[in-house]
Amino acid sequence: MDGLNMLRLPSLIAFLTTWSLVAAHTVVTYPGWRGNNLITNGTTVSGAIPEGSLGINYVDGQPSYPYGMQWQYPCGGMPMSRNRTKWPVTGGAIGVQPGWFSGHATALFYINMGFGNEPMNYSHNLVPVFQIAGPSNSFYHGSFCLPRISLPPNVTVNVGDNATIQIIETAVHGAALYNCVDITFAEPEDVPQVNRSNCENSTLQGEKIGFNLLYTTPNQESAAPLLLSGSNSFLALLPALAGTLAASLWV
Repeated sequence: MDGLNMLRLPSLIAFLTTWSLVAAHTVVTYPGWRGNNLITNGTTVSGAIPEGSLGINYVDGQPSYPYGMQWQYPCGGMPMSRNRTKWPVTGGAIGVQPGWFSGHATALFYINMGFGNEPMNYSHNLVPVFQIAGPSNSFYHGSFCLPRISLPPNVTVNVGDNATIQIIETAVHGAALYNCVDITFAEPEDVPQVNRSNCENSTLQGEKIGFNLLYTTPNQESAAPLLLSGSNSFLALLPALAGTLAASLWV
């Protein structure tokens, strides 16, 4: 399941330009994805949602997704891949195009892992939750790449083990989009090299994606001195935190 072959960019662009329903969707560009789930079907002739619809309806025994496949937990309505992608046993890269449809001026991302052929859950976080800042709330081509993602702490895997990477994007209105990548762990030298041709941080005007720092606080009153104090150590750490994130990305 090669990332570039699975993406089939020209066909997806053609699909995008002919699809009239405006909704937020995600494409996993590296190392691949389970398949094209940019699908909405089962609506009426006028494009309306049939009365009494659920996330998945069944018509003549076939599933339909009037709200779209990508909203379906855990992997956007897609079954497990038969052709898995090799991913380094020491950790690897993830590339995403987050703005295929509208609704991604900002978005939160969760990247998780489940172990085995058919994971029962995806509770192992690969990275802390982070927020992107897109160039527009409309469709945009930009992508981002996380080239060096480590395995979860206290997890040991062997060459040949199977796992699934789950990528969740929450749109500006809070709804979650799901995609998965089925992998087999391999020695790093047996995995195609990651570079700007297959995992890129966009730099062109109108495509560049930024990152926002996330933090928590018990309440606004206790946070006020923290945020207003120019000499506070937390504020002094912000450039370092931003630098740490930037160091994990391609320039």
